[in-house]
Amino acid sequence: MAMKTVVLLYETCCIYEIVITNYFLQCTGHEIVFATLDGRPVTAQEKFSLNATCALKEIDPKEVELLLIPGGDISLIANEEVYSFIRAVADNKRLIAGICNGVDELDNSGILKGIESTHSVKEAMVVGEHIITARANMYVDMAIAIGKKMNLFVDEADLQETIDFWKLHKSFF
Repeated sequence: MAMKTVVLLYETCCIYEIVITNYFLQCTGHEIVFATLDGRPVTAQEKFSLNATCALKEIDPKEVELLLIPGGDISLIANEEVYSFIRAVADNKRLIAGICNGVDELDNSGILKGIESTHSVKEAMVVGEHIITARANMYVDMAIAIGKKMNLFVDEADLQETIDFWKLHKSFF
């Protein structure tokens, strides 16, 4: 069974919040599946047209290694199909990350009950055992946290170089 990252896309989703995470995953050879509710393209908040790999219902939650939900107008994905998918991934103890309003979607699914999240504490990001929640401006930190959880970094030097470049904006010329 090939494990994959599932990125839930929808009209108005904010791509800037997840682009670095996707870059890290792509560079390390992880399969990324872009799912929409109906498998059709959507337009991001930034007006990029985004093609879907498939409809959400075509994905087996048991094959998900990471479920990533960006912010945006989540009223468009506020339904039981999405909530039950989130719960199924959580039941399998797979990594789930929500950023900005994506955290609201996790909360609405019920998986944040009884755990710390950006909804229950005054932190900008909370990294739990299987759930990462982040405010919109924490997109770099979230990408690094996901990278750590998924062992995307070769070693401590690779991690530090990533932090230096993406978070501290150090140049290497």
